[in-house]
Amino acid sequence: MIRLCFVCLGNICRSPTAEGVMIHLIRQRGLSDRIEVDSAGTGGYHIGEPADQRSAQAARRRGVDLPSRARQFQRADFARFDYVLAMDTSNLEALKRLGGEKVHLLRDFDPASPQGSSVPDPYYGGERGFEVVLDQCFAACQGLLDHLAQQHRF
Repeated sequence: MIRLCFVCLGNICRSPTAEGVMIHLIRQRGLSDRIEVDSAGTGGYHIGEPADQRSAQAARRRGVDLPSRARQFQRADFARFDYVLAMDTSNLEALKRLGGEKVHLLRDFDPASPQGSSVPDPYYGGERGFEVVLDQCFAACQGLLDHLAQQHRF
């Protein structure tokens, strides 16, 4: 079993979107028995809350469910997950300060995205920002899934 954790700041917009998109893609490929997905935030601002309503609505329009509840990433999570996927460089650095060696930027798995690109936080923007996040998550998660299939031969 390969275990993935997507991480943003509060775990209510970007990382639950990436989690939901990845679950959706994994189911489409019939790989639910091989890959486990979770999400978390580097901050504890929204612990226990569902995904932001705007994120959930945008995802639903594309047939994606966002089932997670916000939680804060813990140092022990590094032992639990094979890949920790940060949404932006700020969260990447926060995860590295916790001692993370398995940390990657999510968009680095999107072949059409320049290396080091971030998924922008849509929280304070308009509705279009949530669509952009979905587009970026679909592209990066597809690339990540292709990478996993190649690396783990499935």
